[in-house]
Amino acid sequence: MQAILYKNADETFMVSHRKTLSHNMPANHFHSTFEIFYLISGKREFFIKDRALVINEGDIVIISPNILHRTTNTEMPEHERLIVNMHETCMTAGNQSYREVLQSLFEQDYIIVRCPLHERLFIETLSQSIIHEIHDKKPGFEMYVQTLVLQLLIICCRHIKQNSIEPLESPSPMHERISEVIRYINSHYMHDLSLQSLAEEFYVSPYYLSRFFKEVTGFTFVEYLNNVRIKEAKKLLESSSIKVNLIYKKVGFGSVTHFGRVFKSVTGYAPLYFRKRRE
Repeated sequence: MQAILYKNADETFMVSHRKTLSHNMPANHFHSTFEIFYLISGKREFFIKDRALVINEGDIVIISPNILHRTTNTEMPEHERLIVNMHETCMTAGNQSYREVLQSLFEQDYIIVRCPLHERLFIETLSQSIIHEIHDKKPGFEMYVQTLVLQLLIICCRHIKQNSIEPLESPSPMHERISEVIRYINSHYMHDLSLQSLAEEFYVSPYYLSRFFKEVTGFTFVEYLNNVRIKEAKKLLESSSIKVNLIYKKVGFGSVTHFGRVFKSVTGYAPLYFRKRRE
């Protein structure tokens, strides 16, 4: 396996390049940055928010902040990918019109871009330049790489504006069925949900639901539910003044102790970290 990883001090900008025979994302995954995932070669299966999608060589996936996602192997696990995580504050680049230029990114939870060959050649050149800059770490490399990433995002937004994005089909009816379950969880996470109650709601056996939920999303039911609840709690901590001992109930946890333990296991921090950071 070949790998390069760079992360700046305040974690507003990260670049990861990996060429590997096989990889399943080990951790539950959402963050406060935009994620740009470029599949240089191979094939990957993505779970994003409430859908399972197959991503092919040359595809670019752009995921908005705080959208739960995970990537797993397909029948051909060997692949090479470049991931950039970039906070909105890094996108200004001294130009306050950036929101207008990159408007498409702020309108959807995620975007999948499939460019024609002539654009893919330029994107490939940009991606290799990003990888080399991160590897060599010459003076000013972080600023330079950010300008390369912005070029990549502008190309994607131009493509979206000039071409209608074709809706992607789910890999199978089973995937679509699990997507219905996930949409239900996303709307009812604050209530007392269990695998048994969901199975009854969708007229399937708990065994079937548990097995195929994990197969489609990469998460167990409990992992997914906890992540949705913690994601919503994090948003409340960052954007409201509601006290922690009220937030845990609001997002569906039965005790503040359990909430604190799960919150730290998912985010790496105690809840008050995000409240204090807002202040």
